[in-house]
Amino acid sequence: MSGARDAAAVVAGELSRRKPGERGRFLRELLAHSAAGLVVIEGEAEASEAVYRLADAVVARGLAR
Repeated sequence: MSGARDAAAVVAGELSRRKPGERGRFLRELLAHSAAGLVVIEGEAEASEAVYRLADAVVARGLAR
């Protein structure tokens, strides 16, 4: 299994263990911790770019509806 598939399986497993009302908070916290980890590992500029791209994708998804 690739690293991305492993990560997806971990997140899917964690989501399945949470009640539907708790899943959004889990994902928000995961995103926040991931962004903080990127700052430490790759630097502020790279982390900012990743967060910017994610936000851009969210906006594009909202506009597509």
